[in-house]
Amino acid sequence: MKLVIGIVRPERANAVMEALFRADVRGYSVSRVQGHGGEQERVQTYRGTVVKMSLSPKVRFEVAVSEPFVQRTVDAIKEGARTDEVGDGKIFVLELAEAVRIRTGEKDEGAVTPVAS
Repeated sequence: MKLVIGIVRPERANAVMEALFRADVRGYSVSRVQGHGGEQERVQTYRGTVVKMSLSPKVRFEVAVSEPFVQRTVDAIKEGARTDEVGDGKIFVLELAEAVRIRTGEKDEGAVTPVAS
């Protein structure tokens, strides 16, 4: 099992969700985050004061998948998030030690969706 984390532009979140759906990946969590990567820092005026905006709004997808779905999940996030501009985001793939479905008590492979290709 793996935990795939995708950090993407907010305006690309719907495209990522559509790409995950087309890849038969149904279970994921989405949260709003802020971060800074390769983007240039922005300067904005707020109430007459110049403010340096060093953190950009992003959307974080977390998807727990079985081994057969790791690459298709990564590919779906790349497909949905890519604009070919600096700031498109990152994808991280981590080992997942344990997963438990609270409702049924299923563990590990049985608790992540999907489990087979």
